[in-house]
Amino acid sequence: MKAILWLRRRLARLRDHESGSAVVEFLGVALVLLIPTVYLIITLGRVQAATFAADGAARDAGRLIAQAESFDQGLADAAVAVELAFADQGMDVDGPSALEVTCQEDPCLSPGAYLHLEVATDVPLPLTPPFLDDALSDTVRVEAEAMTAVDDFRETQ
Repeated sequence: MKAILWLRRRLARLRDHESGSAVVEFLGVALVLLIPTVYLIITLGRVQAATFAADGAARDAGRLIAQAESFDQGLADAAVAVELAFADQGMDVDGPSALEVTCQEDPCLSPGAYLHLEVATDVPLPLTPPFLDDALSDTVRVEAEAMTAVDDFRETQ
């Protein structure tokens, strides 16, 4: 009987020492889980925004080249369109270096010809410390392709 009373008193004392620690434990676990989750959401948002920009830039660049007066003028307009598409997503990209155009026929703007466009750039990952540059890649490559047809009834220049 004495042992049971002693055990009850001991458990009551232990319960008193444990009061309030659940809140601290919850906050600790929440921070450990919350910080990586927020970083993952930010990173995926940046990569997805770059993917949307690359896809739209490839399609718009193809349309601009196919409707241009000359191939060189269309290429210049397409490079600006690539820069604008990424600028809309808050990214700075060099349009001429990100855009690659392959022509099916020579000259490129022959009626009925197809243009194959590729837009590619590296997206920097947010909040990567400089000391990890050698161990991990701090960028993600984003690429998009589009195929555009030149109008069959286009007047040849």
